[in-house]
Amino acid sequence: MDVLLLFGRAGRPDLGVTEIAQELGITKAAVHRILTALRNRDLIITDSVTRRYALGPAAISLGRAYLARTDLRILAAPELRRLADQCGETATLSIRRGDTRLYVDQVVPVQELRMEVALGIPFPLHAGSSSKAMLAFLPEAEIDAYLDRHALEPLTDRTITDPAKLRKELAAIRRRGYATSVGEREAGSASLAAPVLGHDGHVIAVLSVAGPQTRFKPRMGECAPLLLEAAERLSAEFGHRPTAD
Repeated sequence: MDVLLLFGRAGRPDLGVTEIAQELGITKAAVHRILTALRNRDLIITDSVTRRYALGPAAISLGRAYLARTDLRILAAPELRRLADQCGETATLSIRRGDTRLYVDQVVPVQELRMEVALGIPFPLHAGSSSKAMLAFLPEAEIDAYLDRHALEPLTDRTITDPAKLRKELAAIRRRGYATSVGEREAGSASLAAPVLGHDGHVIAVLSVAGPQTRFKPRMGECAPLLLEAAERLSAEFGHRPTAD
C-alpha cells in the first residue's frame, strides 16, 4: 500500500524501481515483488521501453469511485462550523453555476447582529469575495471569456466595474490565496473567501467568512489564516496536493 500511495503523492507521472526503494527505504527486490503484485491487478502499469511504472486503470477506477461518493456539503460542514466558531462570523460554501456563483450552505454564529445569506440565488462572478475567489482561480481563458461576455455591473458603489482593475485584483488574490471584500456585493458587509481545489487544481467551491463591516473588517487579518487552513483541508479531501513554491 505504501508503494501504491507513493504514486499518488510523488507529483511525477511515473517512477522507477530505484526511486521507490530510496523513498520508502525498502530493497529493490521487495519493490519488484510488490510491483509485480500490483501489475497483476492492473493497479500499476509499466513502460516496456523506459521500464518505469505508473498508475494503472484499476487505480484510476478507485479514484473515480472515491470522487463519486464525496458530497461537497457533507465534507464542508465541519469546516464551516469550525470557521464560524473560530471567527465568530457567518461561514459559507459557494459553487459555480455557469457564469454565476451561488451559496449552497452556511453556518450562522450566535450573535445578536449577524449576517445570513440567501442559498441558491445566483450572483455575478465579479462582485464580492466569494465570487472573486471563484473567478480568480479559473483558467485564464475562462476569465477572458467571462469578461468578454459580461459588463461588470455594479451591485453597490464599491463593486469593481473596470476590467483592468478587476484583472489586477484577481492577480493579487491568486498571490495571497484568498479574496477580500468590503461592501462590494452588499453594503455594510465585509468578507474573506478562499477556493477549494480539486485533484486537478481546478476550483470546485469557495469557503467564505462574512460579517458586519464595523465588527469584522478589523478582524479579517486574523481570520485569513484560519480560512486558508480550512480551504486546504477541504481541498485535500478532493485529492488536491499543494505544489511547492
